[in-house]
Amino acid sequence: MRIVSLLPSATEIVCALGLIEDLVGISHDCDYPPEVKGKPVLSAAVVNPSWPSEEIDAAIRGQVHRGTSVYHLDAKLLQALNPDLILTQELCRVCAPSFTEVVQAARILDAVPRIVSLEPNTLEEILQTILLVGELTGGRAQAEALVEDLRNRIERVGKMPWEERPRVACIEWLNPVFIAGHWVPEMVTLAGGVDGLGQPGKPSYPVDWQAVVDYRPEVIVLMPCGFDVERTLREMSVLERLPGWEDLPAVRNGQVYATDASSFFNRPGPRIIDGLEILANILHPDQIVLPTPAGSWRRVETGASVS
Repeated sequence: MRIVSLLPSATEIVCALGLIEDLVGISHDCDYPPEVKGKPVLSAAVVNPSWPSEEIDAAIRGQVHRGTSVYHLDAKLLQALNPDLILTQELCRVCAPSFTEVVQAARILDAVPRIVSLEPNTLEEILQTILLVGELTGGRAQAEALVEDLRNRIERVGKMPWEERPRVACIEWLNPVFIAGHWVPEMVTLAGGVDGLGQPGKPSYPVDWQAVVDYRPEVIVLMPCGFDVERTLREMSVLERLPGWEDLPAVRNGQVYATDASSFFNRPGPRIIDGLEILANILHPDQIVLPTPAGSWRRVETGASVS
């Protein structure tokens, strides 16, 4: 089978099922596992990912307002690759080329490929997406084994007898401030926290900063979409300048954390469960210590006395 994945999470799923040799094309954002480097790239973003958060947000809003895509899809390369299966999405207009765009580009293909839109909004739906990809690619047994392992890890975290549950704010964009949605609030609950701002199974949304101040989070987890730890730390100053930042309990007590959000929180694939384990370590360091990938999260110096 010849597979094109236009979604980083789908690429990770395909590779986790042992099908990297069947993967003939990827998107510009597909960077994991490292072995996909060198695969033909079919998409390009119209915004520069190195721009500050505010400029990226303004550029994307402008594209969406004009009804134009934030991606360029190489239809001629798609034709040359001649895939049997194309994996894309409709969940987020700024995450990958949309299903509609892919269907339009695929019209020039000699054969009609199967085009599948992956739309998970919860942890269970992520697991079901893995099973679906397995079914589509002839890897059902591998998918079932992977899902069983992931489900066991979810249950291990969710069954922990948490001694207390801190108020948590998960921030998915820094300027303007967005609160993380979809699967993240569920992850916070499983990891022993209370997410009073996120909406489970619903999209992330821009929030009035005063709502965060009024919520008085005891832990703040920074997970800007597409950012790693270092990129997040470089833009921390936009939050530090907001009124009331220094008075938040999380800031006063040194409970602000930067994460590799691109790898472990933004992409609905197998590594989301690493994100769940990262949250458990962040929220309950004295109660649970699970292995987490090197460089996946860091406690932020906030001016408070932290160890």
